[in-house]
Order: sequence, then C-alpha cells, then structure tokens
Amino acid sequence: MTLTFPGETPTLRRAVPATTPWWRDAVVYQVYLRSFADADGDGIGDLAGLRARLDYIAALGVDAIWLNPCYPSPQADHGYDIADYLDIDPAYGDLSTFEALQKEARDRGLRVLMDLVPNHCSIAHPWFVAALAAGPGSPERAKFHFVGGRGWRGNRPPNNWRSVFGGPAWTRVTEPDGKPGQWYLHLFDSTQPDFNWQHPEVADYFDEVLRFWFDRGVEGFRIDVAHGMAKHPTLANWRHPRKYNAHMFNRPEVHAVHRRWRALVDSYRPARELTLVGEIWVPAVAELARYLRPDELRQAFFFDLLTQPWNAAKMRSAIQSGLDNIASTGATVTWVLSNHDVHRTVTRYGQEQPTKTPDPSALIEVTRNRGPVDVQLGTARAGAGILLLLALPGSVYLYQGEELGLPEVLDLPDEVRQDPIWRRSTGTKHGRDGCRVPLPWAAAEPTFGFSLNHAAGGAPAEPWLPQPDWFAGCAVDVQQERPDSMLALYRQALACRRELWAGDAELTWDDRLDRADLLVLTRGSARAVVAFGPDPVELPAELGEIVLASVPMTGRTLPGNAAAWLRS
Repeated sequence: MTLTFPGETPTLRRAVPATTPWWRDAVVYQVYLRSFADADGDGIGDLAGLRARLDYIAALGVDAIWLNPCYPSPQADHGYDIADYLDIDPAYGDLSTFEALQKEARDRGLRVLMDLVPNHCSIAHPWFVAALAAGPGSPERAKFHFVGGRGWRGNRPPNNWRSVFGGPAWTRVTEPDGKPGQWYLHLFDSTQPDFNWQHPEVADYFDEVLRFWFDRGVEGFRIDVAHGMAKHPTLANWRHPRKYNAHMFNRPEVHAVHRRWRALVDSYRPARELTLVGEIWVPAVAELARYLRPDELRQAFFFDLLTQPWNAAKMRSAIQSGLDNIASTGATVTWVLSNHDVHRTVTRYGQEQPTKTPDPSALIEVTRNRGPVDVQLGTARAGAGILLLLALPGSVYLYQGEELGLPEVLDLPDEVRQDPIWRRSTGTKHGRDGCRVPLPWAAAEPTFGFSLNHAAGGAPAEPWLPQPDWFAGCAVDVQQERPDSMLALYRQALACRRELWAGDAELTWDDRLDRADLLVLTRGSARAVVAFGPDPVELPAELGEIVLASVPMTGRTLPGNAAAWLRS
C-alpha cells in the first residue's frame, strides 16, 4: 500500500548565506526508526519504510532528520546496545538501503544525522565477548571497567553506584573456569557495558566510527549520554546516593573527548559543515554551556525547557537562562519539548502540573508522570507550546508523532512492555514504551497503515508495540483533511518560521499586557503571545497583524492555553 498526501511536493529550502552554518537555526525531525514506517510487513519500522515516507517529512518543512540507532544490535534497549558500529541492522535494511535513503533525502533538501552511543556498547559487541573469554587482568578487559567485588569472596558490587535504569550499576560475570568472578560497570542495563575511555584504543575506535559515517555522507551525530564517558579514576563510592552522581557523570575529563571529536569534525571544513549535538543532563545550565565552548560540541539539547511545567514564569526563566548561558559560548540554543525518552507533550501538559523544582538527579523523572490526563487541555497546550518553541532563536528538534498530537500510550499491557526500565524496576516504573508506539498513517488500514506492505496472501504482522484503537482519530490521513488539525498547525508554523523568525534576531520580552499568565516575546518584526492560563486575552492592534494562531480565533481574542504569532 502506498499513501499520497496532498501538498507533499518537496518544499524549497530557504537560501542561507554560505557563512551561516545550517545547523544554527535548523529544524530537525527525530525518526525513531522502529516505530516510523514498516515496508516489509514484519511489524518493525525500517529504512525502506522511511524512504517511502520521505515526502511526508519534507512536506512538514524541516531541514534534517535524525535517526535513532539503526546499527546491528540484540535490541535489548532497542538499538542503544550496539554490537557493530559500522553497519546497519538487518531488521532495518543494509548499507545500500541507507545510501539510497541519504540520496533520496538530499533530493528533498533533507540532511541526515545519526545517533552515536559512545558510553557503552552491547554484551554482543566483539570486544566484550573477547573480554569475557580472556579473563581477569587481560588487555581485552582493560577496554571496559572490570573490577573485583567487595565483601566475602567479592560477592558485593565494587561501589554503591546505581544504574539509571534501576538497581546496581554492576553485574558479576562467570569466569571461563566457571567460578563467580569480576564485576563490570554499566550505567544503564546489564546488557550495555560501559567502555573504559582511559584506554587509547577506545578513542581511536570512535574516531574510526565517526569517519566511517561522515565519509558516507552523514552530516552530524546526536551523541547519547555525552556527559557520561569519563568515570572517577578510583571508582569511589558516591557520598550522596540520592543525588546527581558526579563520579559517573559530568566529569571534567569528558571534555577532552569532545575536543578531540570537534577537531575531527572541523577537519572536514570548508567543504562540509558537520555538527555534533550532545544529549547532556547536568545540574545547571552553566555546566551545559561548558560543553559548547568554541573547541567542543557545536550543539547540546537544552532540556531545561522540556522539564518545565506549563507555567509562564518558569518557561520564561528557563528560556532566558538558556539564552544567557549558551549565547556566551557563540553557539545557539538547541530547543526541545519532546523525544523518545519522555512522555509525549499532550500527556505531560494535560496532567496536573508540578509546583516544586525537582532535584537535578530526577529531572527526567518529572517527564514520565503517571495519573489522569485531560487530553483536550493537553492538546491545546501542546499546540501553543510548538508556537513558542519555533519562535525562539536557535535550532529545534521535533520528535515523530508530536505533529499528530499523539498522547502517551499509558495503558500498554504489562506483558508487551519492552523497556529495560520496566524490567529493572520490577514493574514500578513503566519507562518509555508509551511514546514509542508505531505511528498511525491511515485510520482504516491494518496497523493504521504503519506496515505499507502485507505478507503474501495475508495481513501484516502486528506492530512490535500494540497500537490503541483511538490512534485512528490521530492518523495522518484523517488530519490532512482537517485545517484545524495538529498536523496542519505544524506545517503552517514551519512554513511561517522560515520568513517570520529567520536568523539570530535577539529575543526581548514585552510586558505591556501585564498578566502573570502571559508570555509575549519579540524578535525583529515578529511577536509571539502565549497564554498559559484559561482566560482569553484581547490582543491590542499595536502588537501587529495576526499571522498564525494555535487555535481558531474570533477577531483579536486569543483563547486561554493558546498562542499566536504577529507581525508589525
């Protein structure tokens, strides 16, 4: 089955002066490949499915796509446990399919970024397999963190570090002689052993990985856990187990890795402008800015905005903090409100909003709250939120399905959950499966059109995560017929952004409306008004001509929980 969508002629890209790097104000669409589109009917998204849907992405008006890991992997953490960094997983395609994707993306004006996972690999990686076989004290084990345990016969973990996914950050191995032996470090799942970045071969290996993909046309990498590679040299206990562990994250030594990679990236200039964008969770924005110094990363996700409740003062404070701290490095802010690790925006903004500022060690936890959801309210706020996001100076990353206004799937049956967080927390934390459910493309089709082709003589396989019945109302073919849909809003907003909010024009706040639940920001001749409360606001004529609103307006009355763009 092939769907066509009205208006999906590849869009023309805005001309950018050669001296302005493309990534400084780009909009990047995140593709969680496993859940985007399935070409062969096996229930798993793949590169061929993405190729078939490239016109859809181009019609949104974005500049690039970022692919979550599609390397060979046992899929214990769905690609973030990598067995081979220099190939494509057969479930997704092969290198020739990837090269075809890149060409077809370039033909549509879309750049392609990949995901780099340098903190850890898979237990199936040849290096780790060799390390297990080689035994204690071997050169093979030196590439990881293998140490003896504490207590009687070393039966306790080497220190008190905790895995991000729950439980100890250590697993004990059975040695080649069959006896219990050393422990290895894994900041995430036990299937994801951490590399020892003090070993020179690890750094050399990742130089090879970067060059392999850059030389094949990839134009950047999102770096997973970019604050995590360096560990405390003695692996000492952390004295504050309930707080951000500075022995295993955000070590000063990690900056040498990023300086090395920046030099590698710059070696491709002036012919190519490549980028590196870090996934970095740190206690303060000032610390995030250190990763963006002129000789380190070009970009880093600004998660402070993502973790804020729907509150005007908190949003304004986060935005200003990002601008104040990051602008001093010469970089632009990389804004996000969603990704594959957090609950979808409609759900977060439709829940009761937290009032306390979370501890830095629990920032991501506030993005995965449970509890009742007012979907209508969350949808309105999510629409307003995207207009706020796209009005900010810098680059923006959008997560697939947000343009459809998808809520989080909170009620997945326990038996289908696959996130290792669910397993390691013994079912007390539901994890991230709910934002990774395969996308709905066609309301009346099997699998809602996620699988483009059926197996010979039969139906396509069930998607790897089950889709709820209510996905039909969110399907692309339903929304394309509705001028008031979330999809229509995204397309209009992205088209307007190219003209209305172009460049690095300075952001200023306009307080003339004098309401605590309003944000009014100005950049150049453009203005954005965001109402965070339930009460409508009358937009005075002096604010300018109304260009776009997140909901239908009557005259110049902006409803509550809505946003509008204006032009002087």
